[in-house]
Amino acid sequence: MLEKLRNSPFYLNYKRMWPYVKPYWFRALLAMWLCIPIGSLDAVIALSLKPYMDMVLIEKSVGTSAWDAPLFIIGFTIGQGALTYLATYLNVWVGSHVTNDLKMSLYSKLLTFETSFFDRQNSGDIVFRFNNDADLACSGLLSNLRLFLSRLFSSLSLIGVLFYNSWQLSLIAMIVLGCTFYPMTRVRNMIKTIMKQTVASSSQTITAYNETFSGNRTIMAYNYQPQQKEKFSKILASLFRLNIKMTQRSSWLSPVMHITASFGIAATIGYGSHLILTGQLTPGGFVSFVSALLMLYTPIKNLGNNFNSVQFSFMAIERVFEILDSIPVIRDKENATELKSVNSDIEFRNVCFGYRPDVPVLKNISLKADVGQSIALVGNSGGGKSTIVSLLPRFYDVGTGQILIDGTDIRDVTLTSLRDKMAIVFQDNFLFAGTIRDNVRIGKPDASDEEIWKALDMAYLTDFVSSLAEGLDTYIGERGILLSGGQKQRVAIARAFIKDAPIIILDEATSALDNKSEAVVQKAIENLMKNRTVFVIAHRLSTIRNADRIVVINEGEIMETGSHEELMNIENGVYKALYNAQFKSSEKKQERKTESDSIQINDKPD
Repeated sequence: MLEKLRNSPFYLNYKRMWPYVKPYWFRALLAMWLCIPIGSLDAVIALSLKPYMDMVLIEKSVGTSAWDAPLFIIGFTIGQGALTYLATYLNVWVGSHVTNDLKMSLYSKLLTFETSFFDRQNSGDIVFRFNNDADLACSGLLSNLRLFLSRLFSSLSLIGVLFYNSWQLSLIAMIVLGCTFYPMTRVRNMIKTIMKQTVASSSQTITAYNETFSGNRTIMAYNYQPQQKEKFSKILASLFRLNIKMTQRSSWLSPVMHITASFGIAATIGYGSHLILTGQLTPGGFVSFVSALLMLYTPIKNLGNNFNSVQFSFMAIERVFEILDSIPVIRDKENATELKSVNSDIEFRNVCFGYRPDVPVLKNISLKADVGQSIALVGNSGGGKSTIVSLLPRFYDVGTGQILIDGTDIRDVTLTSLRDKMAIVFQDNFLFAGTIRDNVRIGKPDASDEEIWKALDMAYLTDFVSSLAEGLDTYIGERGILLSGGQKQRVAIARAFIKDAPIIILDEATSALDNKSEAVVQKAIENLMKNRTVFVIAHRLSTIRNADRIVVINEGEIMETGSHEELMNIENGVYKALYNAQFKSSEKKQERKTESDSIQINDKPD
């Protein structure tokens, strides 16, 4: 029996939540203890009716005052209301604190996950777990526990009143109550699967909202609004069907309980009348019994009505702890050391990697970069260039092989110390909703304004920021939407400058810019690259001609390596072909521009 209790969902879920409730245990316990008098006062009210009704119906008198019993009942009801208010307040106070703590744990856990975790997850599902599940797991569960205890003590005390007045009638009532509990167990098994499906569909609605916010330009550009509306309509239709199915499987519970209770009340009245006529029960005792029975029906019925919410709370706890119990794939190994500095070289040694086990992306990549060298990675799209630089800060871990810094495997050092030595500028840099100062300080949270202005100057942003009315305090919107593409890139470069890391990773940092913006950003990048070890991925080969070494990647393999001049001297070389193709393309564009300008000049009136 004890082992069964320990394995029950009730025990396991509350056990998991206890570490979060523990700091507030006194208030939580007080809220639970208040449930005893709250529940018991129902029985006191029912019990008080017996002597009063016996005086009225048998003695034809109400004693010294006709208002004693009514006032007594009113007083107890007011006291019950006050205690209920206090218990509710304490419950909400504890629940809110526990909810915040749990959400903080979830968020902290989320920050530890590797990139592949976010690749696999549905954003709507994660947001749903944070908002809905965390609330249900804490406040919902505590509220249900409080309600359960108050109804339990109310039921037990009222059952005591029933037996006090008549054990014969009480046996009939117990049989009826047993019949009302059976449907609840049936409903539990019937709706559990539907609940899970409902949660999944609800998370899909959040995903749809997120896609609309993030992809609104794409939706408008391709006139994709009808398709998005249709997709969202299908999600809502699925939710509707699940809600209807839930209602169909659970709504019969309340009528069945009503019908069962009515049979019980009818049997009680019939047999109770017999007991009164035979002198085995006083009229006051009968009134008290019926009152207690009717009052007992309410908490029993509410237990049935709240059954779904209890199941949702249990499911929410399970979903929340699925995240909290998850162990990040990429994490510090036991006894990991600090990476103090980068003094010698960075080496990729026979590195193999695939995002899926059956699809290799990198095949035996071996390359070395000495301190202060710039390494350019070039090649066709999808060849593995971005994957290589994603392995260096351990966004992903190598499948086989090693990445070494100063001869130490990067898996042997702490993630924090490893990433402290790197600054990364992506093609599409993420800027946070906030000010220019906030976004630059990400590179160095305690940076002074003087340091920020210096970083902006190196990124060729000083004139632009100075021209703004609010300067560093200018709000740039979500994802930096209020800045141009070139300005966003230069804010990201300023962020990298202020971090002052010895290793720089540039992942096609200028590929999405026009020629004018690219020229300014390229100057900022050249400033950033000085006296640092640099890995740069460049779409425009003209920007990496001066790299110390150029590595040509194709289909996950290194095809060629050398300086620009060395690679251009390779007959039928891959780099040479890429460079010439790009150069000819640029020449044709320039010719077309020249022809267009000439036509415009010739068309001018004399």
